[in-house]
Formats: sequence, C-alpha cells, structure tokens
Amino acid sequence: MSAEVARVAIVTGAAQGIGKSIALRLAEDGLDVVVNDIPSKSSELDSVKAAVEAKGRKSLAVVGDISSEADVIALVEKTVSALGGLDVMVANAGILFPTPLVDLPVSEWDRIFNINARGTFLCYRHAAKQMIKQGRGGRIIGAASSASKQGIANLGHYSASKFAVRGLTQSAALEWGAHKITVNSYAPSTVETPMVDNFVSSVGAPRDAFYAGQSQLSAVGYHGQPEYIADLVSFLASKGSHHITETG
Repeated sequence: MSAEVARVAIVTGAAQGIGKSIALRLAEDGLDVVVNDIPSKSSELDSVKAAVEAKGRKSLAVVGDISSEADVIALVEKTVSALGGLDVMVANAGILFPTPLVDLPVSEWDRIFNINARGTFLCYRHAAKQMIKQGRGGRIIGAASSASKQGIANLGHYSASKFAVRGLTQSAALEWGAHKITVNSYAPSTVETPMVDNFVSSVGAPRDAFYAGQSQLSAVGYHGQPEYIADLVSFLASKGSHHITETG
C-alpha cells in the first residue's frame, strides 16, 4: 500500500507572530508548509522554515509582497513546483498602525488596503485557481479581526480593510464551494504578537498595562496568544472541516 501524499500549505506573514505559530502547527498536523513574508524578514523566515523541517516536514521559504500579483503567482507556482500541489492557503499577512481618519494620508489608506485587502484577495484568487485545476478541493483561510465586526477609533482604515476581508471571504465561499473548496476567516481580538507590540509602542502605552487591560475586557479573563489562533486554523485546514465555510 502506497503512503498517503502529504498535503501542502502556504502561510503568508509567517516570519513571526500568528503566521509563525500557524506554520508550525500545520507542520505538526503533517502538512508540508511553504512560508512567505517580505524580504526584510528573510532571516526570520528561514528560521521558521528550519523549524518546520525539524518537525519532519518539507518546507520552502519564499519572500515576496502579497500586494504584488506577480509575487503571489510566483509563490503559488514555486509551491506547486517544489511540493507537488496546494491544499491549504492561509492568507495571514497584514499590517496595523493607528492614525485618526482626519489625519490619515490617502497613501496610507492605500497601503493598508493594498496589503490587508488586495493581498488577501490575490492569495485567495490564485490559490483557488490552483485548487480548481487540481480538482481535489482545498482550504482557503484568511486573517480578519474583531475590528472586522466593529469599528475602532483611530483604526478606521484597519477596520475597513478587515471588513473587506470578511465580505471577500463570504463571497469566495459561495463561489468556490462547488469545487469542494471551503473559505473561512479568523477574527481574533488582541493577540500578543510583535505587530501588536509595535502598535502599543507607537501609541506610547505601557506594554504590560495594555495587555492586562485587554485581558480584563475578555470574557474569559485573558488575551490571545498566537497558538490559540493556530489551533483554530489547524481545524479549519483539516479534512474534518469539509462542511464549514463562511457564507454569511
């Protein structure tokens, strides 16, 4: 009896934080994992690649900007060429920075939408094209946020970009369900990551006090950690989630 062929995942924004935790969890689940991030994080990305391989899985580190369609196409093509296919796309990459809407330069509005919304769309689109071509279904998962469900002062641009991810995800789920492709997003509140640490620093808040305050706001009494999100993505990426897709 021949061994089952390993499923293959791509995780964007995988050099740190939630993306790194997702990549390592999927490797523990038995998937081969391609990790992606921007060129300035190439050394961190290589470390994540090594950590995936240390878990006994194949890996590939591909630097690139998800807001560039050419880079996303190259990411998918390199994945298929090196590992034989694509079964799971985790469009995790995103950016966050605070600015009041009246002070927000239009260029910064465009920048956050280019990465958070356009980048997610491009990852969804080209993953779906490959999965449809393969004919064996797949899992597409994107990073939304609690800010995709309720606006936040001084984060209107970020919130709007994440609302866009939710609308995109629901529409894609309706379009691609016939191909056995499920499309879902995760929408956490505060998660302790380098990105959030940078946000806290930018607003001049004491780090420990900020996270303590976020824990008090949580119904369970503690704020998020990257591995909590990785646990959810693990299930959404699994074969057992075949009946769950975000249509509304």
